[in-house]
Amino acid sequence: MALIILIVYPFFNDSRSMMILLTQVFIFGIFAMSYDLLLGYTGIVSFGHAMFFGIGAYSTGIFLDRMEPTMFWLVVSILTASVIAGIVSYVVGLLTLRLKSHFYAMLTLAFAGLFLVGAEKWRSLTFGNDGFTFRTPDVLKDRLVFYFVCLGVMVIIFLLLKRFTHSPAGSVLQAIRENEQRAESIGFQVLHYKILASVIAGVVACFAGSLYSLSLRFVNTSVFTMDVTLDALLMTIIGGVGTLIGPMVGAGLIEFAHHYLTELAKTYPIFERWIIFFGILYILAVMFFPAGIVGSFKKIKKRKRTKEKDREEKNIAS
Repeated sequence: MALIILIVYPFFNDSRSMMILLTQVFIFGIFAMSYDLLLGYTGIVSFGHAMFFGIGAYSTGIFLDRMEPTMFWLVVSILTASVIAGIVSYVVGLLTLRLKSHFYAMLTLAFAGLFLVGAEKWRSLTFGNDGFTFRTPDVLKDRLVFYFVCLGVMVIIFLLLKRFTHSPAGSVLQAIRENEQRAESIGFQVLHYKILASVIAGVVACFAGSLYSLSLRFVNTSVFTMDVTLDALLMTIIGGVGTLIGPMVGAGLIEFAHHYLTELAKTYPIFERWIIFFGILYILAVMFFPAGIVGSFKKIKKRKRTKEKDREEKNIAS
């Protein structure tokens, strides 16, 4: 139902600002899903997930800036970014996933910091903090077309990730999340499965970064900052960890909250510190919806089904 509404919405409301906002929701929905594969299905907390987002953004920007802005070079840039992200996620995973808990998280943050410093210093390629603008293929300059491209990519990635998480490999990842030692004692190569999840999550995050740079037609070092990773973390937790749909819902809530609180700040000075209100909202959400929005609804449904089943069993017994 929600997908149908998103498909028909642009034909009933041609607001440019709303179209751009929804496009951002789709892009960060993809990014949050990639993070959910790590946190929700494998139990891995990463503070450096932005490095893959940045790889996608810079690869697309550099190719379209140095080459002709055609669909051919766009596809080449995305494929190149995917290969780089896959290799980097494999190497980083191989070096860090042997560590546990916060040690891994801090090392991923360090690797992301290396990419940030590299982007700042390699000015001949990245133009440092100033960033650079670039042209996009003519077909993507139409906001309606780009809207449907982002929506289509989000849906395709959701279906692929859903299929993966319901596969035998996905079941092993969830077993690792629940009890890594037991999964290892059964005979599973835990490190291999963790690296697999890391590579897939890195490539998906790279797609999100490419779309993000295309939406702005500009890229700078901000795509490598920890704020980007924290956004994905918040979207995943608020929407519902381990649900895939939840991160998309979280992306929508956070992006709309950012937009409307920023607009309110222009009219009401009290909202100039809107990040404080947003922080309070996040704390309340974690306190009252620890499983996230989608996760909480799933728990409620599960309880209702259990109660109904108990009633049926009692009726049969009587």
